[in-house]
Amino acid sequence: MAGLRFAILGSGSRGNATLIDDGRTRILIDCGFNLGETERRLERLGVAPGSLSAIVVTHEHGDHVRGAGMLARRHGIPVWMTPGTRAALPARIAATMPEPERYDPHTPFAIDGLSLHPLPVPHDAREPSQFVVTDGAHRLGVLSDAGHITQHMVACLSGLDALLLEANHDPDMLAEGPYPAALKLRVGGSLGHLSNHQSAQLLGAVDTSRLRHVVLTHLSEQNNTPERARGVAAEALGCTPDWLGVAYQDDGLAWRAV
Repeated sequence: MAGLRFAILGSGSRGNATLIDDGRTRILIDCGFNLGETERRLERLGVAPGSLSAIVVTHEHGDHVRGAGMLARRHGIPVWMTPGTRAALPARIAATMPEPERYDPHTPFAIDGLSLHPLPVPHDAREPSQFVVTDGAHRLGVLSDAGHITQHMVACLSGLDALLLEANHDPDMLAEGPYPAALKLRVGGSLGHLSNHQSAQLLGAVDTSRLRHVVLTHLSEQNNTPERARGVAAEALGCTPDWLGVAYQDDGLAWRAV
């Protein structure tokens, strides 16, 4: 099938993984589910694990890298990550990991027909990055696990055709919710996760003239609701809430063509 498309295996604090496919190159950005769960979710989307061209890891936190090594070893899939991410992998995950390819978080690189443009982000990880992925005709942005909005993000994420954007928490729900105080400070801090309002700030700052898809990701199951996230983002975009997609922890997001 020709043309750029994407799907999400699942998104949230219990695991994250995103598929991007241009018809001949298929990559998995992050693999935060265990091996069996990853294979089950790939099957649900009609994807054979051995058809993956690469697994690209954004950072070393378990909900993004938990199953990458086992999936890569079983199916002979190359893994890409920054040098800092490789150095910071938890020992139990590093033990499963084949020697990865390294990418520089400031330098574009290609995996077969897809060009990946890394985007450094402020997050409490060693050398985290997110991406703009292009097939030459369309540009898909992936932004998650970013504690605050930077001007570099705004520049990189302008003029996209599709954006997968973290809307992790509602600040009031986080403040009043069940998390311990230290975790509240981490999630809501400048190296934590984007709130609904920060995501809306980004949407209000970037060039959205080409956007055909916005999907809200990494929603907290304790500190957010799809209705709140959609409402704030819709106000920023001047659209109806139901135009916005939401990637769920259990069900992910079905294939969408860019």
